[in-house]
Amino acid sequence: MNQLRTKAIILRRTNYGEADRVLQLLTPNDGKIGAIAKSVRREKSKLAGGLELFAVSDVTILSGKGDLGIVSSARLEKFYGNILHDYDRLQLGYEIIKQVAKAVETIPENAFYELLRQSFEYLDEAGIDARLIEIWFRLQLAILLGVGLNVVTDINGMKLVEDSQYQFNTSDMAFEHTPTGKFTTRHIKLLRLLTLRDPRIISKVSGIGDLVDDCLWLARIVHE
Repeated sequence: MNQLRTKAIILRRTNYGEADRVLQLLTPNDGKIGAIAKSVRREKSKLAGGLELFAVSDVTILSGKGDLGIVSSARLEKFYGNILHDYDRLQLGYEIIKQVAKAVETIPENAFYELLRQSFEYLDEAGIDARLIEIWFRLQLAILLGVGLNVVTDINGMKLVEDSQYQFNTSDMAFEHTPTGKFTTRHIKLLRLLTLRDPRIISKVSGIGDLVDDCLWLARIVHE
């Protein structure tokens, strides 16, 4: 890499020296890239405005010594600033970045970039329940990691059916039919929708409010 121009999302940034900052960037086609933004913390730095958290930036990176490239230019393409105005969404945003950064350490999957970008887009929209965004994110991340939730068959390989109740067996990570289970076919339909559709669409579905917390619990269990 002599020079690379790419879109990038900041996964991590660390102050270095008097005014520099070391960045871990996620790109759509080149995966994770380490780079240093020199003098970015100085008041008149031309780079500072183009390297924000919760943003997509257009950056040019030059080859440097060692593993770190050098950011020579940076321009904000899209800043999801509404995230910063809601504490719960901000904390969820940090958690999503953390989980994606962890995932790209083990699996070089370019789809992680789009998942992170879409997560920012949905978090930026106040009208979308943040819990739905978290469920959607965790289910999608689990799919990319190869441990997606099975919403088709139960622990015995039988098809999940209407008017039945299930519990979730955390040992086998599967639904188990039981008359006293808290998960109904309504829960399973919502989980199916969130594996196939985005939270913007799902937020318009009526009558799901009493299902969201149960599905959020399950999404966290599956992902962890």
